Amino acid sequence: MGSVRTAIGLMSGTSMDGIDAALLHTDGERIIRRGPFLYVPYDDDLRSRWKAALQTAKAVVERGDRPGDLADTERVLTLCHAAVVKSFLARNGLSPEDIDLIGFHGQTVLHRPDAGVTVQIGDGPLLAAETGIDVVYDMRANDMAHGGQGAPLIPVYHAALSANLPKGFAAPVVFVNIGGISNLTFVGSDGTLSAFDSGPGNMLIDQWIEAHTGRAYDRNGETASRGKVVPDLVRRYLDSPFFSGNVRRSLDRSDFVPPVKGEVSLEDGARTLAHLTAASILKLADHLPQPPKTYVVCGGGRLNPVIMQEFSELAAAKGARVVSAEAGGFDGGAMEAEAWAYLAVRSVEGLPLTFPGTTGVGAAVSGGVLARKP
Repeated sequence: MGSVRTAIGLMSGTSMDGIDAALLHTDGERIIRRGPFLYVPYDDDLRSRWKAALQTAKAVVERGDRPGDLADTERVLTLCHAAVVKSFLARNGLSPEDIDLIGFHGQTVLHRPDAGVTVQIGDGPLLAAETGIDVVYDMRANDMAHGGQGAPLIPVYHAALSANLPKGFAAPVVFVNIGGISNLTFVGSDGTLSAFDSGPGNMLIDQWIEAHTGRAYDRNGETASRGKVVPDLVRRYLDSPFFSGNVRRSLDRSDFVPPVKGEVSLEDGARTLAHLTAASILKLADHLPQPPKTYVVCGGGRLNPVIMQEFSELAAAKGARVVSAEAGGFDGGAMEAEAWAYLAVRSVEGLPLTFPGTTGVGAAVSGGVLARKP
């Protein structure tokens, strides 16, 4: 085992709602202690800028390409993360000298695993210079260079968390992260990992709500709670080639799009997409090594009671229980950022980040690039 390090994980997900920062003490294998967490939302101007970057990034051919204003957007995004780190340290009475590493996810603007290209904008050397802390970034690329899908990366952290689940959680247990895109992690009793993206998470609901109301998301599922599920629309999504066959693949934000405006009512669209989030998880769970008995849900989707209701009812029909990460003693909002701190430590220790059962990579590989503080 390596030495215990103190790391901050920074996560900005496909929902593009804000930055998560979390502290973790770990040797890259054991979770020694979980620390404080901070969420800082983006304002509307920044969210618009990141969305524009999705369009600009479509011109990327090589991973290092920064067409148009993408390089400037990357700088702005990095400085936003630096400001969050400084605020996090100040709030918790910490200094840069107290932190060994930052695990920096950046913002995914293009993910095309079939073409072997993934782009997470975020300047690791600039972040290291601004914060005075070593930074590990660009953690997906090495997996893809070795034939993997580049996602999901969090399963190895879920495996570490599974060692601390309370008694009474019926096995097999599957961790479900419902972010912009949902993914599943099955942890076998022998440590075997099986993980993959399961379909749209909050992404389509957020886009649907924003297109109709200007709001960033369906707060507390209020809009969806007034609607009804439109079965034909659900079937149309579930008929996607993504859900068929035995080869799992990771998703890009653009792989699924919301319904055409006017196709269904605002409320029915929100309810149908909430149902789709749950239904796609259960559909893809059929590809796991064993039928799950317990689903532990983290990510923003766990805060939408309509998603959780739909998920609970569909899972119960298959003899499984759905619980929030908090019921397992975890912080479901902090988990992704904690994972990036964990991955950063594994990276500098040379430990694998991805495995054949998680990304389809040929053999377990490490990854990430280390940017030293000045």
